[in-house]
Amino acid sequence: MRLLGLQKLKYLNLSKQLVLILSVIFVVGIGISAYSIANMMNIKAQNEISLQAQILLETTGALRDYTNNQITPNLQRNSQEIFLPQTVPSYSAREVFEKFRENPSRKDFFYKEATLNPTNLRDKADPFETELIDSFRQERNIKKLAGFRSIANNKLFYIAQPLEITQPSCLQCHGKPELAPKSMIDRYGEDNGFGWKLNEIFTARIIYVPANKVLYTARRSFIKAMSSVVAIFAVTLFIVNWWLNRYIVRPLNRMSKTAEAVSQGQIQAEFEASSQNEIGRYDEVGRLAKAFTLMQTSLKISINKLEEFASRLRNLDASQ
Repeated sequence: MRLLGLQKLKYLNLSKQLVLILSVIFVVGIGISAYSIANMMNIKAQNEISLQAQILLETTGALRDYTNNQITPNLQRNSQEIFLPQTVPSYSAREVFEKFRENPSRKDFFYKEATLNPTNLRDKADPFETELIDSFRQERNIKKLAGFRSIANNKLFYIAQPLEITQPSCLQCHGKPELAPKSMIDRYGEDNGFGWKLNEIFTARIIYVPANKVLYTARRSFIKAMSSVVAIFAVTLFIVNWWLNRYIVRPLNRMSKTAEAVSQGQIQAEFEASSQNEIGRYDEVGRLAKAFTLMQTSLKISINKLEEFASRLRNLDASQ
């Protein structure tokens, strides 16, 4: 097929060959540019989304630390044996984030401490989140996972970090039901949130950030960038094609027609050598025209000599 295409190309005139070659260059250039710009836009968009998610994840982490170090000790001391959910870092972080989401522009942001066996069932890990937790449990050296998922036709970018049980005090509420505060059992029951073990990973802290708007902006930027690239390529293609036709194809066509005229006996036809620069030098097309002119001059001289010789022969025959 390639050989057949090359054979057909040979039968095209020079102008069409140039247009075809430039068109191929145009298409390939557009394809490479589109691939490069799309990758660049996608990376930029993902970095922007990732930065938003990372900031929110670090903020919720700071809230957890604040609750655990300053709120929980005071509330537990004052409440004695009464369980208060406000003393749980995950609860405080989730509640503060829900306040953050009350702004309509942030309603598609989500924070969840997805747990395999949570006390509060709103923290129950869904199948996708369960796979993330399993990944953290199987590969303990993994400290962060990120990517995209869709929820209710919304494309979300997520960042997940494992949460390991490192404090023995956590087992008071999550070890055995009989060790947990009675007020906690009354609130959540004794069927969920128990059986946790020290140094195990049961939870993944996950931030979900809406990606549709950022990706839409990236697509619009891609379209604008590609429109500019296509316009630049098109103008360049037009200028190059115009230049080639004006300074190469047309002069060659004129020389071809002049050479045909000379071959048919129009010996006075002139080869036009217009490709001359400001210092009197000719380019390749101009030098070719000058070479044809020199050959034409030599041909004229040869013809004149032949005519003179023929005339002498006729005169000699007449005198005899």
